[in-house]
Amino acid sequence: MEIVDFDLAVTTAVFGLFSFAWFGWAQERPPADRVRWALGAGSLLALGPTVYGVMRALDSRSEGAIAAGDDLGTYLIVVGPEFALALVGAIVLRVVDRSEYTSAWICLVVGAHFFPLASLLNQPILYLVGVLLCAWPFLAVRGAHRRDVSISFATGVGAGVCLLFFGVVLALTLIGV
Repeated sequence: MEIVDFDLAVTTAVFGLFSFAWFGWAQERPPADRVRWALGAGSLLALGPTVYGVMRALDSRSEGAIAAGDDLGTYLIVVGPEFALALVGAIVLRVVDRSEYTSAWICLVVGAHFFPLASLLNQPILYLVGVLLCAWPFLAVRGAHRRDVSISFATGVGAGVCLLFFGVVLALTLIGV
């Protein structure tokens, strides 16, 4: 059995899973029904890295940073506040009647959490993912206003494509391409 970097396999699966979720969020109010098939296709494609990453992680005999448990506390210190910040921001946006910005806010928070994770997981590619996901909400909001589409559509498409692309890149890395 080949030794696989467990953390890399799990990251591949997570990218696929959350790409699936972002494409789903983009379907909240797409600009036209004909776009739904493309979003559905994106979701379907995202299942590839998800399933492959899970299979490789389950087949893994190696111990990555998180798998070894040594950095699990640090990981939770990164991810816990991310969820709290995302939730608090979403609540504040709801209270001030600006909930249409929730997807952009979540994307920004998710992007920011990749910076400490890149170091923790020793995966420099996560810095690039973090930069893209932090920049995208600003571009998505501006583009949504210019093209008269929902912010959730614009944010979801960009975040979904970004995570799908990097999920495939990581899957290819696991394959050895």
